[in-house]
Amino acid sequence: MATTPSANNRKLLGRLSLPERNFVAEALRTETVGGVLLLVAAVAALVWANTPLRDSYASVSHFYLGPSALGLNLSVQHWAADGLLAVFFFVAGIELKRELVAGDLRDPKAAILPVVAAVCGMAVPAVVYALTNAIGGGSLRGWAVPTATDIAFALAVLAVIGTSLPSALRAFLLTLAVVDDLFAILIIAIFFTDHIDFGALGGAVVGLGVFWVLLRKGVRGWYVYVPLALVIWGLMYNSGVHATISGVAMGLMLRCHPHEGEEHSPGEHIEHLVRPLSAGLAVPLFALFSAGVVVSGGAIGDVFTRPETLGVVLGLVVGKAVGIFGGTWLAARFTRASLSEDLVWPDVFAVASLAGIGFTVSLLIGELAFKDDPVLTDEVKAAVLIGSLIAAVLATTLLKVRNAKYRALYEAEELDEDSDGIPDIYEQNNPAYHLRMAEIYERKAAEHRRLAEVAAGASEENDGPA
Repeated sequence: MATTPSANNRKLLGRLSLPERNFVAEALRTETVGGVLLLVAAVAALVWANTPLRDSYASVSHFYLGPSALGLNLSVQHWAADGLLAVFFFVAGIELKRELVAGDLRDPKAAILPVVAAVCGMAVPAVVYALTNAIGGGSLRGWAVPTATDIAFALAVLAVIGTSLPSALRAFLLTLAVVDDLFAILIIAIFFTDHIDFGALGGAVVGLGVFWVLLRKGVRGWYVYVPLALVIWGLMYNSGVHATISGVAMGLMLRCHPHEGEEHSPGEHIEHLVRPLSAGLAVPLFALFSAGVVVSGGAIGDVFTRPETLGVVLGLVVGKAVGIFGGTWLAARFTRASLSEDLVWPDVFAVASLAGIGFTVSLLIGELAFKDDPVLTDEVKAAVLIGSLIAAVLATTLLKVRNAKYRALYEAEELDEDSDGIPDIYEQNNPAYHLRMAEIYERKAAEHRRLAEVAAGASEENDGPA
């Protein structure tokens, strides 16, 4: 998310700084590829679970492996949810740390917009779910299911529909998702911990302390950190606290500001290495073993008649859009900031609708909330899929209306006439840039004069005596 402050009038969703733009572009490229793989995995899971091969899907998902002596004899589905998603949350922890020390969240004034928008974007869906179930007599256990945004899936939708959102809106969506992930982690840690083994938890805390000391001492080598991370993860799992918390904790410990002489901080370097593993393997495999629900006409009808599932759909489609849009408007209203002149408020609503795609973390919370009711768990998963699909269609419709404007903004951001690798829009105050452009225009003018003389000479020859 970008804000460009001025003396009296701060701009919301204005142009990003060049370093922030480059970071966001790199992060979103990886997430977009991962989102497409996530989409493919979700479709594959649905096809696998709704064909004659459905028995094999159940067999693979519930196949147990792992050392029983360590309390880690888990099903494949369980390994995907607790193990692979720890990698996803590790990357989320690094992203959050970077935003806090080097990104927009380091400045309280700039942080107001994404934090308020994210909080409202989680609170309103929870309220929508609670009201739906209070009226319909359903269970309130699933209040947190529609609160999460899946940035990878949202970016995959953008890639599929070919919408060239300007970088400020993409960064706003990314920052929203980072803050969203933080609160999702807190929700999982606080509300979905049934029992605590303080011995295992103490061991995990000690392991995290060792991890922190090694980082501060500058110890290098994956062969040190990967085994230690696995031990911390195993202890955290056995403590009763959701194992993905260990991933986020380790991500937050990495240093994300470069020291003198460093091109990239350790956090940025490790994120660059691990993000493809998270987006390209961990999250798609989780989707493959979590999105495989049996879909039929009756099951789809039940989604819109049962209060728990209807609450999830309304929370994602209505709650997310209203919450994020309302939070953004409130932030602008009370900070006396104005929207960037390149955008209009319907653009914010369209992005808020896109945030209603709540796939990965919503599926995880659904499994945790209704783990003692397998039938309702599958119905809630179906509700997440349907709600995310409706949100994607709504956002696609809204974004397509303004796509010509977005494309013009995007092309202006990318224009690099002097071919120096820096978009021209960032060099307007650089005298050297204007000198280079003057030389380019002089060469073009000279070429046009030459062509004009050639054309004039040809015209004189044609006008001569026959």
